[in-house]
Amino acid sequence: MTEAALLVFGIAAIGGAILAFQVIRKVFAPWILSVTHAVLGATGLVLLVLVLLQDPQQGLITAALVLMLAAALGGFYLAYNHLEKRIPPMALVLTHGSVAVAGFVVLAWAVLSA
Repeated sequence: MTEAALLVFGIAAIGGAILAFQVIRKVFAPWILSVTHAVLGATGLVLLVLVLLQDPQQGLITAALVLMLAAALGGFYLAYNHLEKRIPPMALVLTHGSVAVAGFVVLAWAVLSA
């Protein structure tokens, strides 16, 4: 299930990169891309929670979950900006993406070290 979470987050990251490039270009991405990115992120979070419910003694998975939850909080604000048809601050986009990438790296480390 951890590998599935890694795959889901990886696909979400591709969508996130596309969304970030749209912000750089000061263009609104299609709403369906934002929703798909969010649904994939939420799916990955649920998978990580399920992994931890089975075995809560997984420090790297816990760290990855905390980082991804932090990224999700920023993502909610980014989605709100998108809904309001405002280009979000680039600093927030970069912070959201950086935290998510850090979570992805920690999760990949957990998968590879298992």
